Amino acid sequence: MRTVGLFEAKQKLSELVERASEGEQIGITRRGKLAAVIAPARSAVSVTEIFANIERIRQNVKPLTKGVTVKDLIEEGRR
Repeated sequence: MRTVGLFEAKQKLSELVERASEGEQIGITRRGKLAAVIAPARSAVSVTEIFANIERIRQNVKPLTKGVTVKDLIEEGRR
């Protein structure tokens, strides 16, 4: 990721937005520290795609073993 200073970003905002729209991520620094990132906009996802993804996840999830509760799993994760 290329970074530019805030002053330069103000001067070249149109150019930076154009580059981001082409897929590049550009970091903006203030006093040498990363303050923001200009990134490509995400494309809209259709409701059909969302439900298809949910169904795909459901098919990949293993059912709980008999006798194991969600509470047991939570407690195990805390150890």
